[in-house]
Amino acid sequence: LPFLFISSFFNLCTVCVCLQVDRTEVIRSSSSPVFSKIFLVDYYFEEVQRLRFELHDISSGNNGLRDADFLGAMECTLGQIVSQRKLTKALLKQGNTAGKSSITVTAEELSGNDDYVELSFSARKLDDKDFFSKSDPFLEIFRINDDGTESLVHRTETVMNNLSPVWKSFKVSLNTLCSGDHDRELKCTVWDWDSNGKHDFIGEFHTTFKEMRVEQEGKQIQWECINPKYQMKKKNYRNSGVVILNHCKIIKMYSFLDYIMGGCQIQFTVAIDFTASNGDPRNSCSLHYIHPYQPNEYLKALVAVGEICQDYDSDKMFPAFGFGALIPPDFKVSHDFAVNFDEDNPECAGIQGVVEAYQNCLPKIQLYGPTNIAPIIQKVASSASEEMHTKEAMEYFILLILTDGVITDMADTREAIVHASHLPMSVIIVGVGNADFTDMQILDGDDGILRSPKGEPVLRDIVQFVPFKDFKHASPAALAKSVLAEVPNQVVDYYNAKGIKPKCMSDYESTRTFSP
Repeated sequence: LPFLFISSFFNLCTVCVCLQVDRTEVIRSSSSPVFSKIFLVDYYFEEVQRLRFELHDISSGNNGLRDADFLGAMECTLGQIVSQRKLTKALLKQGNTAGKSSITVTAEELSGNDDYVELSFSARKLDDKDFFSKSDPFLEIFRINDDGTESLVHRTETVMNNLSPVWKSFKVSLNTLCSGDHDRELKCTVWDWDSNGKHDFIGEFHTTFKEMRVEQEGKQIQWECINPKYQMKKKNYRNSGVVILNHCKIIKMYSFLDYIMGGCQIQFTVAIDFTASNGDPRNSCSLHYIHPYQPNEYLKALVAVGEICQDYDSDKMFPAFGFGALIPPDFKVSHDFAVNFDEDNPECAGIQGVVEAYQNCLPKIQLYGPTNIAPIIQKVASSASEEMHTKEAMEYFILLILTDGVITDMADTREAIVHASHLPMSVIIVGVGNADFTDMQILDGDDGILRSPKGEPVLRDIVQFVPFKDFKHASPAALAKSVLAEVPNQVVDYYNAKGIKPKCMSDYESTRTFSP
């Protein structure tokens, strides 16, 4: 009688803490059970969320774990599951020995109400409220809240001197329009604009977004605009005009997980500062000193960020570059050399491969300068540019730059970042050591829009800068969370701005269009 339970675990100092999240139902007499239980887990890209799945065989009439037989377990990260959508791994028995059994875990995002709707209204034969000209109508849409209050959702422009106006189409999020509830009541009011602000009431009607979406082939959706006072006083009163819905289109706003589950890979690249200001690597005071038991700040930052990004790259091969060093064989300064010294193939196998390449290159190079990072940004941007021309959401590039000081090519770097902001690319800069990084904050764009020396602004904010010293006494996870928290929005902003849908996804858009 097999059943499955899932737990999450994390490290607290040197102790591994495991918390049971949930367990499935028990399936009787089956060696290949398919469990119907769904586990709901909060997902955070910027965190390593470790999960453990255990399968147990429970005796009949007993639901306790104490007397159950352990069949096997599987450990993975939530990032691994969502990046593959369906993850199959062997079940490991006691002693971490693999048997013939395996487990398959599938992931699906619980979508929110981030979609937008595009609406277009017109009216016909509205009441005339002006003596010397025709009414100047505008339309207001209100959402009726649970407590009965009204919240203004949208106010159209005023169409002057027209009893049959056609208002411009507009976009509004479904959250704003109806709080994601398609049956929520909406109140629509038509007014005659007056310059003194005392607008004349023409009429109103009530509807729902569900009604707006009703498909009536070849028939317009329209409502009578009613003035309650006229309705009570005038016996032959019919309406104060008709409001017509000409166009209703739901615009799907894709999420980060839509793109990841659609096959988008995160291409992670590392660039390491090898300028002389780091100090002689043979000296224990150097930022590049390799301690036998304690990783330096470069390694801490590299592993913290790389450990998360690696789950979203299927081949686990990561390019690693250095800048600011004299490199063999001629010992000329380079600002974009391969850390493994293979310029044709700068990729390293896994994050551990990057770590080993970094450690192996230190004795072979001479730390020099200056601190120029524009060349490495341009190098990664070149690859991102090739991806951009495919017009598909298949690869998004993240460049991690580790540096110990303020850069010396600020103008070129600003130019490179402005150019990269048009590409599927993000830049993370971690300041290592105790230098004053105040001047580096300009690249982040949090305090204002970054511009090139010519005054061209960035298309979108793609840079995140943090000084490592702010996290010196925190866990590596805290650093990773800080520098990666903005990446999901940067990915979504890029693809949505380009109108690029996730690959291998069904068409979410629903359109309802009428002619006025």
